[in-house]
Amino acid sequence: MAMKFEPLVTESLAKQIAENIREAILKGSLKIDERLPTEEELAARFEVSRPTIREALKRLAAQHLIRSRRGPTGGTFVNRPSQDEVRLNLTNAITLLAGMGEFDLADIAETRQGLETLCCRLAADRRTESQLTAMAAELDIQSDSKLSDVDFCASDVRFHRILADATNNALLKFIMLTVIDALQPVANMVVYPFRERQRLVAQHQRILTALQARDADTAIAVLTEQIADLRDKYAQALESRRRTVSA
Repeated sequence: MAMKFEPLVTESLAKQIAENIREAILKGSLKIDERLPTEEELAARFEVSRPTIREALKRLAAQHLIRSRRGPTGGTFVNRPSQDEVRLNLTNAITLLAGMGEFDLADIAETRQGLETLCCRLAADRRTESQLTAMAAELDIQSDSKLSDVDFCASDVRFHRILADATNNALLKFIMLTVIDALQPVANMVVYPFRERQRLVAQHQRILTALQARDADTAIAVLTEQIADLRDKYAQALESRRRTVSA
C-alpha cells in the first residue's frame, strides 16, 4: 500500500484513524477490494494499540466501507457500499434525529413539498406504464375500508416511493427515498388520528390521473394541497397534545 499514515495524537484516536482510512478510500489511495494491513501492522503505522485499531475498523465496517473475510485468503478489504446500505445509514440517522425532536413536522412538510414538486415535474414526463400500474395497485390497496392503519400508512409510503422512482433520476430518487423512509412514517404516526383516508386516496388518484396525462402542473397542485393538509393535521395533533398535557 503506497499511502503514508501519519501518527496521531488526539483524544479520540479510533475516530481519527477511521477518518484517515475513510479519506484514503474516498480519494482512491485505497482501491475497492484492496486488502488493508493487519491490525498489528496498522497499530505500528499509527503508533497505537491493537484495540484502538479494532475500534477504528468497527467504525468503518458500520459505514460499510470495509468487509472482513476469514480463511487463508481472508483479511480486511475495502468495500463498495451499495446505495441501499448508504441510504439505510442516512435513514436511521434522520429517523433518530426526528424522534429526538431535531426536526419538527413543519420541516418535514417543507422538505417533502420541495422534493416532491420536482418529482412530479420529472415523473409526468418520464413515468413508465409499469410505474403507473404500480401506483394504481397501491390505490386499490388504500381503497379497502378494512385495511389496518399500519397497512394503509405502508401503502402511502410505497405510493410516494413509486413517484420518486418515476423521476428516473438516480440522485433525486436516492435523496427522496431517504426522506420518505425516514420522515413519512414519523409524520404518519403523529397525524394519522386526524387524517381523512378518503380524501388522501382521492388526492393520490388525482396525482395518478395527472401523471397518466403527463400533466405536471395538476400533479403539483394536488401534492401542494396534500402537504397543506399535512400541516393542518399536524397543528391539530399539537393542539390535542397540548390539551392532554394541560388537562
